[in-house]
Amino acid sequence: MKTYKKIVLAGGNGYLGTVLAKYYKDIADEVIILARKQAKPVDNIRTVVWDGKTENGWTVQLTGADMLINLCGKNVNCRYTEKNKAEIITSRVLPTELLGHVIHKMTNPPKLWINVTSATIYRHAEDHPQDEETGEIGYGFSIDVCNIWETVFLNCETPRTRKVALRMGIVLGRSDSVFPRLLNLVRLGMGGKQGTGQQYMAWVHEHDVARSTQWLLDHPDMQGIFNCTAPMGVKNIDMMDTIRKSYGMPFGLSAPEWLLDIGAVVIGTEPELILKSRWVKPKRLLDSGFVFQYENAEHAVHDILSIKG
Repeated sequence: MKTYKKIVLAGGNGYLGTVLAKYYKDIADEVIILARKQAKPVDNIRTVVWDGKTENGWTVQLTGADMLINLCGKNVNCRYTEKNKAEIITSRVLPTELLGHVIHKMTNPPKLWINVTSATIYRHAEDHPQDEETGEIGYGFSIDVCNIWETVFLNCETPRTRKVALRMGIVLGRSDSVFPRLLNLVRLGMGGKQGTGQQYMAWVHEHDVARSTQWLLDHPDMQGIFNCTAPMGVKNIDMMDTIRKSYGMPFGLSAPEWLLDIGAVVIGTEPELILKSRWVKPKRLLDSGFVFQYENAEHAVHDILSIKG
C-alpha cells in the first residue's frame, strides 16, 4: 500500500516537475501533471491538459488530492523586455488565481497547496544569510514579481487547504536547469569565477527539494513561507572550483562583469541572474527538524556528477 493517494503537479511538465513526479510515483497511487500539451502516461504518472487560465475538466483532478504543487511560470532566463516582463508576471499570477478560485469552492480540496516561488526575493547579500523571519526583501523587477506572486497566493481564501509558499533556490541536478550549463563552461575551460566570484549562490539539490515537499506534507502544522535552499550557501568562485575539481578540469578562465554584460545580451538573458548574491538560509525547515541530505556543495556536485548522462 502506498503512502499517498494523489499528488497533483500544476505546470509539472518541466525539469522540476519531472523530478517531483519521479519521486512521488513510487509512494503515491497516482501523480497528475496539469500541462498545456498532452503526453503519454508513464507508469502511474498521467497528464491532464489545462491552459492555466480557465476552468474546465481538469478541476476534478484536484478532488481528494493529498498535495497540489504549483510550478507554473515563464522561465526568467530571458531579457527583461516589456513583453517578457508581462509574460513572466501573468504566467505566475493567472494560474495561482485560478487554482485559488477553484480550491475555494471545493468541498474536498487538496490537503496542502505548495506554490513554488523564488528565493531571489531577498536583497543582494554578501554579509549574512537571509531567513524567513529577519530576511530583507530586495528591489528590482525579479523581486517585484516575487512580491506580486506571493501576495496573490497568500490572499487566496482556502479554508480547507493548508498553504505553503516555498521560496526555491537554484535547483541542482544533472538533467537540466543551471548545473549542466555550469558543467559545460567547465568542460570548455571557461569554468572560472563570474564577476568578482564573491556573490553567493542559493542552491539546493533536486532530491532535497522533493524530500522537503514530502516533509511539509507530513507535518500538517507547517504553513506560510519557507525557504528551500541548502543550509550552507556557497560563493560563485567556490562553486566553480568545486565543479572543476570534481570533474577533473585543472583550470578555468574567469569572466569579468563587463564580459558577462555583453554575453548576456548575446544569449538573451540578464546579468543579474549570475551576479546577484543570493545567500539564503532555510531556517524554518531546519527548525522543524528537516535534515538536508546534501548540506554542502561539494557533496551535491559529487553526487550529480556520479549520475550518468
